[in-house]
Amino acid sequence: MIFIAVSIILAAAALGASLGMSNLGSKLLESTARQPELAPSLQTKFFIIAGLVEAIPIIGVGIALVLVFTMA
Repeated sequence: MIFIAVSIILAAAALGASLGMSNLGSKLLESTARQPELAPSLQTKFFIIAGLVEAIPIIGVGIALVLVFTMA
């Protein structure tokens, strides 16, 4: 059962991160197309938020590894 829980955690983290990054990227392109003069500011904010979005799957992998190695 632990391995099923770990696989669900990893799948949810990967799905959430991929959806978040695709939505973030599309909004960046849309905003840059509307106001090109704000592109540098938008890019900076994009990279900060992208790092935060990618931190969630890394935390999920950490929790999954704890579950695998402490419970199994």
